Amino acid sequence: IVVLDMPLLDTRRGKDLMGTFLSDIVLQVLSFVAENERTDIRQRQAEGIAAAKAKGVKFGRPPKPLPHNFHEIHRAWRAKKMTLKQAAEACNMPVGTFYDKARKFENTA
Repeated sequence: IVVLDMPLLDTRRGKDLMGTFLSDIVLQVLSFVAENERTDIRQRQAEGIAAAKAKGVKFGRPPKPLPHNFHEIHRAWRAKKMTLKQAAEACNMPVGTFYDKARKFENTA
């Protein structure tokens, strides 16, 4: 390891016992400080997210509205007049998205 800003951490020099010992201690102290800082960052982030959720902030991408023809295509699909793939193509959405929206629609209806 070569650290230009800190000669104590330069492992090219000081190959004796004392130089190795000092560089090991400094590396351990720096890694301890970095780990503590990362823990603090995660805690502050979690507190911020909790505060935002308490205020009613919505996270994530907003859902797209259903296409205007979704209800009639959904009825035709459930009546076996078209396949799932055909229904999804008619609504201009992937098969998985169509199926997910159909399940949610059926649970609310």
